[in-house]
Amino acid sequence: MTHSHDSGPDTAFTLGRVECGNACCNPVPLLSVNDLSVAYGNQTVLDGVSLDIYKGCITALIGPSGCGKTSFLSALNRMSDLVPGAQVAGSVRLDGQNIRAPDIDVRALRQRVGMIFQKPNPFPLSIRRNLELPLREQGLRDRDELADRVEAALTDVGLWPEVRDRLNAPALGLSGGQQQRLCIARALVLRPEVLLMDEPCSALDPLSSGVVEDLIVRLRGNYTVVIVTHNLAQARRIANYAAFFWMTERVGNLIEFSASQPMFERPRHPLTAAYLGGVRG
Repeated sequence: MTHSHDSGPDTAFTLGRVECGNACCNPVPLLSVNDLSVAYGNQTVLDGVSLDIYKGCITALIGPSGCGKTSFLSALNRMSDLVPGAQVAGSVRLDGQNIRAPDIDVRALRQRVGMIFQKPNPFPLSIRRNLELPLREQGLRDRDELADRVEAALTDVGLWPEVRDRLNAPALGLSGGQQQRLCIARALVLRPEVLLMDEPCSALDPLSSGVVEDLIVRLRGNYTVVIVTHNLAQARRIANYAAFFWMTERVGNLIEFSASQPMFERPRHPLTAAYLGGVRG
């Protein structure tokens, strides 16, 4: 795999061939992507992407709309399987296991690798039932354990003090920011290893966006987060790593991947520099 490498004086230590200045990082790649390509029908939208996603870190996927970031994200837990005509080539390994192997349990995979979407999508049920439903689908029936898991997940996202007295109220009655945090809690209640986030703040007002962003930072270390964001300031604030995607001849490509601080301060590729400088994209 080809990784961008930077040896600037402000990086703290080396992780394989990619450096990170944040002590939360673990040198173990949890997800290893090699030569990943995605096509819909006859149209290739992403071609030959290789990179490692490091355990306990936040990796931001940046680049203009339409360059394959969401397609890349969807391939990491096989949500792309649900798109008619989608074809995925190359390999994705989760802790060494090939997620595209024919004997893989896709449902179990999606419990380990949760997805948070751009627009909050709580179920039209009570706040409590939104979190109990995925646990019951897993076979959990013990009422005390259900209650404990629900409380723990809501506490993790900072919602418990806000909703503890109205767990039976409709989830759709929550504000947009609260709904998005509930959706994150719904993913966390299954105790995943990885959280995939597709522009989780873009549908929120600035205040709610700030709350969700702070939450994402708090998840670092306990979870591995891969986030698509068009907010470059946000990517710079929260990410340990950044992957810059670009459209070349109508096909999305990975242009540069490195620790985020070197990329934002000293991008190695002219396209990255142009995009981060506002000249392109």
